[in-house]
Amino acid sequence: MLKHADIWAAIDALARDNGLTASALARRAGLDPTTFNKSKRITREGKPRWPSTESVSKVLEATGATLGDLVTYIEGGNRQPRPTATVPLIGFAQAGDRGFFDDAGYPVGGGWDEIPFPEIGDAHAYALEVSGDSMEPLYRAGDTIIVSPGASVRRGDRVVVRTTGGEVMAKELLRQTAKRIELASINPAHPGRSLATEDVAWMARILWASQ
Repeated sequence: MLKHADIWAAIDALARDNGLTASALARRAGLDPTTFNKSKRITREGKPRWPSTESVSKVLEATGATLGDLVTYIEGGNRQPRPTATVPLIGFAQAGDRGFFDDAGYPVGGGWDEIPFPEIGDAHAYALEVSGDSMEPLYRAGDTIIVSPGASVRRGDRVVVRTTGGEVMAKELLRQTAKRIELASINPAHPGRSLATEDVAWMARILWASQ
């Protein structure tokens, strides 16, 4: 039988094994930071409050864990450590240079550093070191973001965009049509961008950022 305490313990363990607090895990999943607070696990009437299916789904996507991983946490079995892969670490300046990416936005070549990161199901995933302040306070200069060229991109996602002219930017996708891509800056001091589709070399989704 699935127990209330076991599923919350599983979420706590998933956060811990990703080097996060419960609040940081919720933030990474795009949820309110207080979603997994212990004070919210019981209602004011003293009844158990269960995490929603949507919250669990977002947590699995954000951490790269599978439903089977979560079940293992819940069952409390002897779990083997999740394999850790490495991803190339590329600077924003490099990302704008020709020769570092193919036409699909996949990194090519070599000569860059690599950092360890749990397997996320995209062999072409890579890390970018943020520069500039257009994504503050969410991402700051020096932060590392994990980018997945193979992930689907939807309205509201945070993305990295490279123009055909070599400009690279981290923004939020507001709207995408056959002719234009509308982007928003997280920092209100910076304007949003509206780009013609033919001026965009590639756009990739940001899956994770160091905090």
